[in-house]
Amino acid sequence: MGTIPEDLEAQVMKLDLEARARLAEKLLLSLETPSEAENLRLWVAEAERRLHRMKEGKDSELPAEEVFRHLREAIR
Repeated sequence: MGTIPEDLEAQVMKLDLEARARLAEKLLLSLETPSEAENLRLWVAEAERRLHRMKEGKDSELPAEEVFRHLREAIR
């Protein structure tokens, strides 16, 4: 007896091409669209990483107004 992922994979491979394609699409979309909880976890981790870099002096704050001004200049 194999592991659950191996057993599941074996069952999926028995599906016809169209059914496998639908399943593959759903699985890929699930990777592209994180759940609300996962999205929150990722943003919190990013905020903590940025705060840590700022405290270490590796990054600095830049006012949003200045960021947008730079962006407007860059696309002209």
